[in-house]
Amino acid sequence: MSRRGNCHDNAVAESFFQFLKRERIMRKIYATRQDARSDVFDYIKRFYNAKRRHGFNSQLAPVEFEKRYAKSLQDA
Repeated sequence: MSRRGNCHDNAVAESFFQFLKRERIMRKIYATRQDARSDVFDYIKRFYNAKRRHGFNSQLAPVEFEKRYAKSLQDA
């Protein structure tokens, strides 16, 4: 698509959707579209952002990374 770091690079989105499909969607069968939406929201809100470690954030979950960053700003 474009060089790494370019605004047209969509590797982050591709990585997220890969994890979403592998860890959640492929393991379930949804009765309705609303069930699927609710489950995806639950995955993002309760697991992906709160618990899952990310390599870019020094192996911290995004919520924990943000807490530490906010604390570092207060301490400075």
